[in-house]
Amino acid sequence: MKIFRTVKEMQEFALRLKQEGRRIGLVPTMGALHEGHLTLMRAAKEATDFVIASVFVNPTQFGPNEDFDAYPRRFEEDCRKLESVGVDAVFHPEPDEMYPQGFCTYVNVEGDITHKLCGAQRPIHFRGVATVVTKLFNITQADEAFFGQKDAQQVVVVCRFVQDLNLPVHINMVPIVREESGLARSSRNVYLSPEEKTAALVLSRSLRLAKDAYEKGERNAAVLKALVTKEIEGEPLASIDYVDLFSFPALEAIETVDEKSLLALAVRIGKTRLIDNIILG
Repeated sequence: MKIFRTVKEMQEFALRLKQEGRRIGLVPTMGALHEGHLTLMRAAKEATDFVIASVFVNPTQFGPNEDFDAYPRRFEEDCRKLESVGVDAVFHPEPDEMYPQGFCTYVNVEGDITHKLCGAQRPIHFRGVATVVTKLFNITQADEAFFGQKDAQQVVVVCRFVQDLNLPVHINMVPIVREESGLARSSRNVYLSPEEKTAALVLSRSLRLAKDAYEKGERNAAVLKALVTKEIEGEPLASIDYVDLFSFPALEAIETVDEKSLLALAVRIGKTRLIDNIILG
């Protein structure tokens, strides 16, 4: 498995692959890899000739008082995991390699899709995501890129700027990978104490309640959101950031779930902010 640390080396190597007619798959990550990430890698292996994983904790998507400095960094362990699933190359730059002195160009996705859900809580987040992902697409020359459904709003935003900017890359959304308990796998789960990890099960449990109600015929969006909210409020260690239900992928407000819809939530368990979602319809 090749490891590249500079933009120039990664881009030159990727351009050679394209000249050879190879199809490149990219899985952007911030490291601290878990089974959810590895599922993305396997999907990329099946769909493309050469898989590149990026491991880069992107500073521009973290706001003030967020966990950039504390975000887990385990590059050697990550490499072992990537190699175990057959990833061909890793791009692992330093922040000043991606954002050198004088950097002043950003990709900003305007419109309602970035002003709700996590975008409402983290106003600079999606500018940072859109900028770094655009750079990664250009650096790796990716034909296919793979993202997890757990970050469903991120997938919508990426699809939007790929379409708007006519970028020649196809976006694949891979379903959420969960622990046996139902907890969505996340790099932030390492922050949870044993007691908090048990409390965090309320996220997936509340979503299952809503899904069961939907499958039994409930279509009222307010009722479905209320079911989720009531269940989470019953957990003393949980504090709700949001519980929302929108059409998917348009992320438009709905009163009735009569089309494909995203039921998404963000909840703080202690000091750790976790997100989860299900797609109905």
